Amino acid sequence: MKIVNDPTEQTTAATDILLALAAGAGLFFLYRSALPGGSSWKIAVWSAAIGMIGLSSALGAAAHGLAWSPTVHRRIWRMLNMALALTVSLFVAGVAYDLWGLRVSASILPIVLAAGLGFYLVTLRHPGIFLLFIIYEALALSFALGAYSLLAIQGTLPGAALMAAGILISMAAAGIQACKTMSVTVIW
Repeated sequence: MKIVNDPTEQTTAATDILLALAAGAGLFFLYRSALPGGSSWKIAVWSAAIGMIGLSSALGAAAHGLAWSPTVHRRIWRMLNMALALTVSLFVAGVAYDLWGLRVSASILPIVLAAGLGFYLVTLRHPGIFLLFIIYEALALSFALGAYSLLAIQGTLPGAALMAAGILISMAAAGIQACKTMSVTVIW
């Protein structure tokens, strides 16, 4: 396996590896800190979302960091787009649980999974347009930001303010990633 020569792609692959490791650590801590008698649905949905983040990141590291034949590279991106679609869908189901509870979360899961499949099918028709994912993700993150902001104001969910802050950071990062003319140099 040959590593790509492009420093931007190398940096993206490195950050994807770190994100995959963080997702693995997140799963470990989620299961370790799960309270006895806690909602198994909530744990399952958030675990699946975090697992999909890890898978997406690992696929992103492979797509960005390693030189592949065009056919293999295209297949990796197809798997990556499906994993990203599932990540966003499961994330929305997790937010719905936190906002409205089990019944709503369970009832919207098929709907958000179908929306994720729709996003994936659009990427098959228009491959290589990452802006499509940014738009899809922005819709989900906007819903989540509103939900966790409301929960923080109400004081009904511990950590809701931290979730809202994390979502704002994620939205800023997505905006920076979508902007092709911006450049940030930290070390290289």
